Amino acid sequence: MKLPLSPKPNSPHPLLDTVQEEIERLIDRLRFNPALHDVSLRLGASGQLVPAIDMTENESAVAIIAEMPGVARDDISITLEGDHLVLEGHKRDDRSDDQALYHLAERRHGPFRRVIPLGFIPGDDPVDAVFENGVLCLTVPKTGGTQAAPRKVQITSPA
Repeated sequence: MKLPLSPKPNSPHPLLDTVQEEIERLIDRLRFNPALHDVSLRLGASGQLVPAIDMTENESAVAIIAEMPGVARDDISITLEGDHLVLEGHKRDDRSDDQALYHLAERRHGPFRRVIPLGFIPGDDPVDAVFENGVLCLTVPKTGGTQAAPRKVQITSPA
């Protein structure tokens, strides 16, 4: 039920009160809309899809967990470029009926890219990358190096 907007009695700025009430309603709608909280593959500032990540660090390595639901392993590319890890890929559109009349289309598809600053240049030690059930788990050893050229990271199957 939508409540009518009404200025507060004896308010010196009734128009501002009405605008404030409308903004508060908008914030409440955004806060409690579950569809807006699924940010596994969200839109970045450029309008391109960006995978959601968790990043942790200890003395010996940086661990990154990236959610990529619906993305095939072969559609993911991981590259080390200096002190950055680059995740790229493509979530394919699996809709088959172009003539269907959609009432709701919330699933996103298309290319994605995320550049993650590591804070160090990784050495030549291998990066552990495992992709399973739409989740990519990476471990980047902090051995230090002077990497000159970008290098690809191979994704392995889970053990």
